[in-house]
Amino acid sequence: MTDRIYRVNMTTLTTSVEPVPQQWAGLGGRGLTSTIVAAEVAPTCHPLGPNNKLVFAPGLLSGTVAANSGRLSAGAKSPLTGTIKEANAGGTAAQLFARCGCKALIIEGLPTDDSWYSLAVTPEGVTITEEKELVGQGNYTVAETLSKRFDGKRGVITIGPAGEMKLRAANISVMDPDGNLRSNGRGGLGAVMGAKRVKFISIDPQGGKVEIAEPEAFKQANRTFAKALVNNPISQTLATYGTNVLVNVINEAGALPTRNFTSGQFAGHNAISGETMHDLIEQRGGVVKHNCHAGCVIQCSQIYNDINKNYKTSGFEYESIWAMGADCCVENLDDIAEADRLMDDIGIDTIETSVAMGVAMEAGVLSFGDGPGVCRMLREEVAKGTPLGRIIGNGAGSVGTAFGVTRVPVVKNQAIPAYDPRTVKGMAITYATTPMGADHTAGYAVATNILNVGGSVDPLSKEGQVELSRNLQIATAAIDSTGMCLFIAFAALDDPNCLPALIDMINARFGIALTGDDVTNLGKSILKTERAFNQAAGFNNADDRLPEFFYTEPLPPHNLVVDFSGEEIDSFWNF
Repeated sequence: MTDRIYRVNMTTLTTSVEPVPQQWAGLGGRGLTSTIVAAEVAPTCHPLGPNNKLVFAPGLLSGTVAANSGRLSAGAKSPLTGTIKEANAGGTAAQLFARCGCKALIIEGLPTDDSWYSLAVTPEGVTITEEKELVGQGNYTVAETLSKRFDGKRGVITIGPAGEMKLRAANISVMDPDGNLRSNGRGGLGAVMGAKRVKFISIDPQGGKVEIAEPEAFKQANRTFAKALVNNPISQTLATYGTNVLVNVINEAGALPTRNFTSGQFAGHNAISGETMHDLIEQRGGVVKHNCHAGCVIQCSQIYNDINKNYKTSGFEYESIWAMGADCCVENLDDIAEADRLMDDIGIDTIETSVAMGVAMEAGVLSFGDGPGVCRMLREEVAKGTPLGRIIGNGAGSVGTAFGVTRVPVVKNQAIPAYDPRTVKGMAITYATTPMGADHTAGYAVATNILNVGGSVDPLSKEGQVELSRNLQIATAAIDSTGMCLFIAFAALDDPNCLPALIDMINARFGIALTGDDVTNLGKSILKTERAFNQAAGFNNADDRLPEFFYTEPLPPHNLVVDFSGEEIDSFWNF
């Protein structure tokens, strides 16, 4: 199947299939979405207007049997941050796009009427159909209805009511192998899809397959790569407890942002920990070890059942549990799971929305610890698009502005997740400098600051943090272009066989001869492309800063502040 670019114009309701330009041939995932957005979107355009474009791209290894290669990148100018944005998700869509021969799907323009549409992607191209039945419906109803409509044989990408309302925290949901939901979570890309009045996209490869240039070399490299992932101690811990194993770890480090970032430790941490969740899942007949896409060998996901042993949510991640838990002081995992399910159904980012709830609690809109109140607000306000619901659904910065709160943990208007930058100082650099707005996945310094992966850099000292974040952000930009899950980085940092095997797989897939330096240069190029877009949009180094309170309010128990100078932060870009 020859790779092509699929293009959809929502103004003229026309589609086209184009050859891949030579300069895009070696790109995938984030590298491709950011390159296309930078090339085709005016940086100063309105994110919800006709000149923004929404781009989906599978990774370089998507659609193959490569372990952990099922991540899908979505890119656009973000309505939340005003910057370039890439968000990636698991689920089945990336692999199915690749098997259709679709290297990227570019959606441009806005419809001239009030109709809603669906897009159907096949190896022949894209078909646009008016959609009436599912408009206004939540993501779970969409997934269930489409599973029946398509006999469960197609991948599905959808938005919920938040995307339809163009709320700036709206996400894009991707159906996983079990028909549940994964999210292109951050940056409000669901609002861009909603502005283009696309309710869902279906993907049917019709038996199409990805061609491997050197099958035997690919098989050998994949075997080495998968072995490195499976044997990694952190991979094994993630398989047992999920990402939520981090609650107790980060709390012990004094870096668990609590009560809207006023403390680094949460008294109720045990009640919401990965260990407690593991036991609850087992007691209730859930699934402890689960994959978000076919071919995942780490299996850090899980299926969480309610007290009556009925399905409640899956992919119940540390950052979501932290945000609704410690940050909002909610100690009941069932309340947090209910909120997680509601946000998935509404189609809204769990990190952004939960941090917004924490700011709302500081404003007195709700009491800290009121889990049922949070769920009620999601159901009655956010889902229905009331004025208060829209304030919350537009993110933490929106709530801070509406209620005059000064402690608003955002960078470039995107909520800071799960790791306080005063006590994990590598994350201070990542949050400040990533072109995406505050994003822990952009350069996960926690690995080396807290988990001692890839060496050890003292989390409480600023020494070495700029270099650490720089190296991680460069590597992550490259990994995000392969379609690989970010969690391969733990093995890549510690096992000398892992990264060479990944490069060998890319070479065998395409019949090329990339080196480690080529991959590093790809990461650097992506970051520079993204930064140039932001600068053309009006951003400068003054935007690469953390909110004032991080510099002035010491965080218990270590009682530290962020102490990087502007010059030190700016030195990140010296590469």
